[in-house]
Amino acid sequence: MNLVVLQNWLDNASFAVLFCTMLVYWVGAAFPSLSVTAALGTAGMAIANLCIATLLGARWIEAGYFPLSNLYESLFFLTWGITAVHLIAENNSRSRLVGVVTSPVAMGIVAFATLTLPSTMQVSEPLVPALKSNWLMMHVSVMMLSYSALMVGALLAIAFLIVTRGQNIQLQGSSVGTGGYRNNGYKLLKAGELVTPPPAAETNGFSRGGSNNNGNGTAVLDLINVTETPTLVATETLSPQRLNLAETLDNISYRIIGLGFPLLTIGIIAGGVWANEAWGSYWSWDPKETWALITWLVFAAYLHSRITRGWQGRKPAILAATGFVVVWICYLGVNLLGKGLHSYGWFF
Repeated sequence: MNLVVLQNWLDNASFAVLFCTMLVYWVGAAFPSLSVTAALGTAGMAIANLCIATLLGARWIEAGYFPLSNLYESLFFLTWGITAVHLIAENNSRSRLVGVVTSPVAMGIVAFATLTLPSTMQVSEPLVPALKSNWLMMHVSVMMLSYSALMVGALLAIAFLIVTRGQNIQLQGSSVGTGGYRNNGYKLLKAGELVTPPPAAETNGFSRGGSNNNGNGTAVLDLINVTETPTLVATETLSPQRLNLAETLDNISYRIIGLGFPLLTIGIIAGGVWANEAWGSYWSWDPKETWALITWLVFAAYLHSRITRGWQGRKPAILAATGFVVVWICYLGVNLLGKGLHSYGWFF
């Protein structure tokens, strides 16, 4: 079969599979009793991942170089990375909510690459001299994988904010760093029970309380005065099931961002070495380089807040959600709208 025809078939097949997978995940979220949707969604993501991998392989054979030389190829590589990280996250979290947030993003990227990009940007062309280097694979592939991991981690943080309705809940998962609330013996309480606050050094002035309506417990963070007598907590927000899901999403988000951040660091260092080899300077404050540094700083602040400062819950999730926007500006915004060494020159 002609490799160009195969690529055209695979990019359309990837879009169709991801679109159907997105619908499956959304139906599963709307009707949780349909247990079959979980397996169908996972299978859809795996098939899309295989289709995109085959497309990139065919492109590699056809062009004779690693398929990361233009926007079309990088968008499909990004989608492949997102679907791969999605499968890892879903396997660890056992939550269909992962697919609810990742599948529309993956489908949208493929739709943009297949249906929106001009045909001239979808055709493989001979590499320009600056790209004829082994650094093309070493730098760009690592950067794209870091974008994939950071995007999925940020999407799970956004899902956390949706599940918790923006409440400042207290978490006890293993993703809480020093100064957090790891294994402090908190538990959900029934309505009317008294909460005896632990010492201030252990709780940082917060207590995990609960209420009960029709048998459904809740859990929120309520500021307490540790010098007073036991306090009756009567705030009603989240059910235990929703709280457990929030803790899972927070944990997986933290771990995936923890995977993407070192990849981003390695990619930036490799890019600096390649820039010195190609242009004679490690760093030239090109718009892409500047936004890559901003992206690094945002997620460095996220990890610092969790590991060193002990932040958990809403505040780091908001920081990660901000990082999602910053990654898109770094990856696509400056390439299409800006002028620089990394610009595709499509809009301006």
